[in-house]
Amino acid sequence: MVQLGTNGNSHLIAARDVAKTYRRGSEELHVLQGVNLAVDKGEFVAFMGPSGSGKTTLLNLLGGLDVPSAGSITVAGDEISRLSRARLTAWRARHVGFVFQMYNLIPVLSAFRNIELPLLLSPLSAAERRQHVQTVLKVVGLEGRADHKPRELSGGQQQRVAIARAIVADPTFLLCDEPTGDLDRRSADEILDLLERLVRELGKTILMVTHDPRAAERAHATLHLDKGVLTN
Repeated sequence: MVQLGTNGNSHLIAARDVAKTYRRGSEELHVLQGVNLAVDKGEFVAFMGPSGSGKTTLLNLLGGLDVPSAGSITVAGDEISRLSRARLTAWRARHVGFVFQMYNLIPVLSAFRNIELPLLLSPLSAAERRQHVQTVLKVVGLEGRADHKPRELSGGQQQRVAIARAIVADPTFLLCDEPTGDLDRRSADEILDLLERLVRELGKTILMVTHDPRAAERAHATLHLDKGVLTN
């Protein structure tokens, strides 16, 4: 269930009265205002709104990349808005998989090595890391592209590598910021098919920012941000 509000602590993700304000000289920019949100495990949520409405800011707060100016955010029982920077870094590594519009792959590394990166600080052995990477390569349909570098892959294939990297450590949820924004329609639809399958077959929870109504249609719920206010 996705709702604009919270009623207890049973939700996977709960944002309560979240606000974010930035200062530019003497001016205050109120990017988010009183956001309340509850998301259960296995939900696929799309956020839409005009540029500058606060969508990416909200995603960054939910993923622990930034902290709110007011309010609280709780994920899987951890109130992340109260964690120190060091603990927040460790929390992100354990709980969040990020997927970006421009893939953010390292050009000199193969698809295999790009996907393996989140596992390098884990206690897994090299053999265990290889098994994890091979498993997610199969999930995203790129078993035969493990040794290819990003420049040798299409945009859709690069995004599949990025999604494999995001899920290889089995995070609690995925944050996708315009994951189809740099793709043609066919490739975009294939990526959306993959995200839907992660939710349906693996029970993943996905929060996605998009400008594309066709992408938003794939989600279980679409929420709108306008001038920092979240609505249905």
